[in-house]
Amino acid sequence: MSATALPSTDDPLLVISAHAGDFVWRAGGALALAAERGQRAKVLCLSFGERGESAKAWRDGLDLHEIKALRRAEATSAAAVLGAEIEFLDAGDYPLLESPELVDRIVRVFREVSPAVVLTHTLVDPYNGDHPAAARMALQARVLAQAVGYDAPGEPLGAPPVFFFEPHQPEQCDFKPDVLLDITSVFDRKRKAMECLAAQQHMWDYYTDLAKRRGVQLKRNAGPNLGLPHTTMGEAYVRLYPQTTSVLA
Repeated sequence: MSATALPSTDDPLLVISAHAGDFVWRAGGALALAAERGQRAKVLCLSFGERGESAKAWRDGLDLHEIKALRRAEATSAAAVLGAEIEFLDAGDYPLLESPELVDRIVRVFREVSPAVVLTHTLVDPYNGDHPAAARMALQARVLAQAVGYDAPGEPLGAPPVFFFEPHQPEQCDFKPDVLLDITSVFDRKRKAMECLAAQQHMWDYYTDLAKRRGVQLKRNAGPNLGLPHTTMGEAYVRLYPQTTSVLA
C-alpha cells in the first residue's frame, strides 16, 4: 500500500498480540476503523494470558482449563465487537517462550493474510517479557514470510509496515509515539470491546483516559484548521520501518 493512498478492502490489517486482552487496549481503535472501511482485520493471539493476566479468575478459584476458556470467550466477543477475526495459538504465557515452531506458525498466518499493515508490541518492556518476545517473533516471521524459498503455503510476503502499539508503561519502554491515530468515530466500539474483558476490568477506565490524552495530543499536532472536536480520542504508535512516499506530507 502506498504511504499516500487510502486503505482499500484489499489491504488487510494484522495485529499480533501476546495475550488475549492486549489487542483491545492497544489497537482496538485501529481494528475497528479497518473493519468499518471494509478491510479484513485479523488478530493473532499467541496466548490466552491465562497465567499472567487473569489474576481475578485465579482468585475466583477457576482452574487453568476454565481460565483459558474464559479468556478465549472474552477475546472472541471483543474481536466481534470490533469487527475483527481472531485466532489463538495457545502458546502459553508467563513465560511466552520463543521457538522456531511458533515462529513458523506465525509465518503461515502472514502468508495466509498477506497484511498491508502489521501492529504488534514494542521490543522493550521491563514489566512483561511476553510482550517483546511476541514482537521479536512477529518481526522474525515477517522476514521469513518474505523469503521465496521459505517452506510455507502461500505467496511470499511483500514489505508491510510495522507499527508498535502503546505499552502499559510507555516511559519505561522507550516508547515515543510518532503516529497518532484518530479513533474518535469508533471509540464507543472500542469501549464496548474493553467491557468484554471482565477479567481485566481495572483496565477499562485507564485506557479510556489514555485515549483522551492521546486525542488532546492528536488535536495539537493536527492544528486548528482540521476542526477536530474537543472529544477527540486517539491511539499512539511507533513506526519501525521508514515510510516510502513520493510526496512529503
